[in-house]
Amino acid sequence: MTLRFRIVLLGWMLLGFSLSLSAGSIPTTRLPKLRSAAVLVKDQRSGEFLVSKQANVAMPIASLTKLMTAMVILDAHLDMDKVITIEEADKDTLRNSHSHLFIGIQLTRREALLVALMASENRAARALGRTFPGGVPALVRAMNEKAKALGLNETKFEDPAGLSDANVSSAHNLGKLVESACGYPLIGMYSTQHETTIQSGRKRLRFVNTNALVRNPRWQIGLSKTGYIEEAGRCLVMQTQLAQRPVLMVLLNSTGKNTRLGDANRIKQWLEGPKPSRKSRK
Repeated sequence: MTLRFRIVLLGWMLLGFSLSLSAGSIPTTRLPKLRSAAVLVKDQRSGEFLVSKQANVAMPIASLTKLMTAMVILDAHLDMDKVITIEEADKDTLRNSHSHLFIGIQLTRREALLVALMASENRAARALGRTFPGGVPALVRAMNEKAKALGLNETKFEDPAGLSDANVSSAHNLGKLVESACGYPLIGMYSTQHETTIQSGRKRLRFVNTNALVRNPRWQIGLSKTGYIEEAGRCLVMQTQLAQRPVLMVLLNSTGKNTRLGDANRIKQWLEGPKPSRKSRK
């Protein structure tokens, strides 16, 4: 190999490296330590995986399940204005989780979907399953069929609320699921709504989004869902804008109440760089 050829080759290599930095997605700075057991961050524009940590390991996903529940409900083209009543059968007898929806309250299917996605209301998700044609078994069957159609080979559902630890998926599969859910405008709108109220007689019930980041002006979030049961830890999936590009983010089995939010913020800062320091006023 002549010296001239080596110089030309080196020039092309440096040019290629420069182009990969300018057009690529991964920062040159070291990724901070993330405390979630499984992580996936994907650039939707390029298809590049920016972060991948135990992304193919199936694990319980808790209320992230409700995204699939919502897709199947919407696929069925049911009457969203139909009034449904919360019944004893909708109670969580497995984990005795708290609910603002008292037995006997009436709400539309649309309102049930909203609070299931936004506030992760388990009774709302169970009522959506109970009133699905064929009941909960038919809904769960449709959820698993849709998972198979989407190529989610590490994903399985046992209930529509995510209370069962047999509802499992991997970060990689959930990335696909979130990308599919982004095709449903109502899911994006409901899952990122800050809060809502439901009027029942003289009672006015207030529901707040379980993801505090949707209320943070520094974040532009197009879709969001949180989840928690003991076996799953704290989970979070989002479609968001980071460093001026659309990104899918999956964080599974975070220990500690705020760890998933901390990991999300660490990833955001890593991709966008540190905040510019404020100049002192003269």
